[in-house]
Amino acid sequence: MPTPITKKGYDALKAELDRLRKIERPKVIEAIAEARAHGDLSENAEYDAAKERQGFIESRLAELETKLADARVIEIAGRTSDTVVFGATVSVVEQESQSQKQYTLVGQDEADMKFNKISVQSPVGRALIGKRVGDFVEVKTPVKMVEYEVVEIKFEEC
Repeated sequence: MPTPITKKGYDALKAELDRLRKIERPKVIEAIAEARAHGDLSENAEYDAAKERQGFIESRLAELETKLADARVIEIAGRTSDTVVFGATVSVVEQESQSQKQYTLVGQDEADMKFNKISVQSPVGRALIGKRVGDFVEVKTPVKMVEYEVVEIKFEEC
């Protein structure tokens, strides 16, 4: 099943893949060769560290290749909708405190609370999908139920 992702998110994953392939993988192969040149591998910490790093790189490469193959890029720029959909930036008011928050709904790999980007699969993301300005949603948090009112829906490149 295709996984939705923004163009920016796709480009970031692709850049990481390219960096690992073109820079990190060759560096670790060179480090392994250098460590091998030192002789006995049974107690060679440099060799062990380089092999461990190689394992991480190869694992991450496989993970990125799978994610990119399954990705479906959703263009956000210029999009309009009166309902909350993937890529929307949604302003909500938390009803108890009357504090306003803004979230951008993105794919799981792009979610980053430092930038108010939440996954469409998160509890808040799932609750907001399909809602319109003026709608209320309830979200169960670990502490309590929180009620939000949707006050604005917009689309910006994220």
